[in-house]
Formats: sequence, C-alpha cells, structure tokens
Amino acid sequence: MNEAPTRQLRCDRLAWLAWLPLLLLITGCTEMASGSSGRLLEVWGRRGISEGRLQKPRAMAIDDQDRLYIVDMTGRIQVFTAEGEFLRGWRTPEIDNGKPSGLSFDLDGNLLVADTHYFRMLVYTPEGELLSQRTIGGTCGHGPGQFNFVTDAVQDSQGNYYIAEYGEYDRVQKFDRHGQFLFQWGGHGSQPGQFVRPQNLAIDAEDRIWVADACNHRIQVFDATGDQAQLVKLWGEQGEQPGQLSYPYDLVLDGQGHLYLCEYGNHRVQKFTLDGQSLGCWGISGRREGELSQPWALVLDSRGRLHVLDTYNHRVQTIRM
Repeated sequence: MNEAPTRQLRCDRLAWLAWLPLLLLITGCTEMASGSSGRLLEVWGRRGISEGRLQKPRAMAIDDQDRLYIVDMTGRIQVFTAEGEFLRGWRTPEIDNGKPSGLSFDLDGNLLVADTHYFRMLVYTPEGELLSQRTIGGTCGHGPGQFNFVTDAVQDSQGNYYIAEYGEYDRVQKFDRHGQFLFQWGGHGSQPGQFVRPQNLAIDAEDRIWVADACNHRIQVFDATGDQAQLVKLWGEQGEQPGQLSYPYDLVLDGQGHLYLCEYGNHRVQKFTLDGQSLGCWGISGRREGELSQPWALVLDSRGRLHVLDTYNHRVQTIRM
C-alpha cells in the first residue's frame, strides 16, 4: 500500500497548523482573556443571480420575527429565514446608477432603504410594496433634504428620521416623522463631529445616534434629541490589533452594554463595551467557513446570534460571541 499521499496530507495539515497562530496574530483575532473569540454556528448562501442566491450582498436588516432582509449588487431585496430559507424578494425601482447600501426597520415594521446612488430613502412594507409617499430625498445637492450618496437611515422612538450620506458632504440629516427637514451635522473631515463616510447608524434606548465613521476608523455617538446634535462619545483608531478598527461598516447594539462591529478592512467581527474596550473578535481573511472577505453588515437576532454578511464570499455566517 502506498502511504505517500497520506504522509503528504499529514505534512500539509501540520504546515497549515504551524502558520495558523501567526495568521491569527496578524489579523488581531487571537482569543482574549476578557472575552470570547466567537463560535461559528451556521453558514449558508451561494453566489448567483437566481432566486435565493446572493451577488455581493451589501446590507442586511432583521425584523421582529428574525427574518433577514438582504440587498445585493443586483438591486434585489431578498427575505430569508434565519437559517437561510428563501421567502420572497423584489427589486428597487432603479439600479443603473448603483445599488442600495443600507437597510433598517422603522417603528411600524416597514423597511427603510438607503437608495444610495439615487440620493434618497425609500420605504417598503415587509411584503415589498413601495410606500412612495414616504420617500425622503431624490435630489443630489447640499441643501436641506438633498443628498449625495445615502448610506443608512434609521428612526428614533419619537418617529424622527436620521439619514447619513457620504461623498462631498459626509453628514447626517434629521427629519421629523412627516419627512420635514429639522437640522444637519457633520462635514467632511477627521475632527470630532466630522465624518469620512458615515456608513451605518444605530439608535440606543436613549435615542442617541451611534455612527460607524468608516474611513476615520472610529465610532461617534451623538445626542440629537434637541435642536442640534451634541457629540457625547468618540473612540477608535486604525489598526489590526484587538480594540483597533479598519473600516467599520456596520454596528449593532445588544441592549446589554455591548456593541458589535463588522470591519470591512480587517475581515472580522469585534465585540466592545460601550466605551470602546474590546471584548473579543472573530474572523480572519479567507474563503473557508469561519473566514470572511470584506463583510459589510451584521444583525443580532432574538436568540443572541449574530448574522454576518460575508460580502465577497456571497454568503451569511451565523456566530455567537
């Protein structure tokens, strides 16, 4: 019996294991004493443009029944169970100029869509009916209610909308529940209160606005409940080590004192305290299960599971941290 193939496989496996600690160190994803590096639960999704497949998915939201809403580079919004079963889907009205890059739910359970390259926020019912009368924006410009490239839109407990944009302006605009402009803040730059691609927004229980300031590699938190926004918290610096960030593209609060970020540049998910102390990270760059390639989004379900949009692997990975 020829044992050479078996010996070669064993040697290849040992060589890979020898390199693994170095790879983990490079990506800053070693196990941390203060927290968990995460546990992979499930992987699903295949590349394609047919129903139920994904083509560079770039935004995701989750409803109160743990159904995942995902938009990809075909302009499709597809709805899945948390285990990846396709339920339904539809397309946004126009896609020639570009595709949406942000999804969230409003107080009524409708889907807010950051229709990035058409300078507007769209609103859909969960079944895919466009509520055109609730659209905000649609004109490229710097004036109130005008936008450059819209990245995300969220609604607070009082019904006010916050819409972020990048490009020439890099700002957040606030609107009342009827879509009337109230005020704006930000501006292109790296000073406190400025942004370079505010990619994603989240709202906490006190209606504070958490901003993933992606190209500044940091998180900024604002109190915008008055007639202007006040910066109340800022943390983060660029790097690969635990606690550092590289293009944070999405963030989610768990309501238990933790913030989860997916990092487009570091190909990982990182867990933080609300003051920016790293509690662990999960993921390294790659194509295999448990590896990520430029993740754009993540959501937290009712069971405490994180669903990570593994964009350039055209799939979703479910983890627990």
